[in-house]
Amino acid sequence: MSKRLCLSENKKLTGVCGGIAERFDFEPAIVRIVFVLLALLFRWPIIVIYVVLWIILPGSNNM
Repeated sequence: MSKRLCLSENKKLTGVCGGIAERFDFEPAIVRIVFVLLALLFRWPIIVIYVVLWIILPGSNNM
């Protein structure tokens, strides 16, 4: 069974980056750095995407 994308318990803020890292087997710190760099480059679109993912992704305990 494949992994589902969900919020992670390995979180610094909301668990979005940790969930993405767990789903795709990346290091969570790398995903967080990429999100910060993208947010600095593109500002609002990345922040909006982050908030939307935070709202729509289920928590890891809901599985």
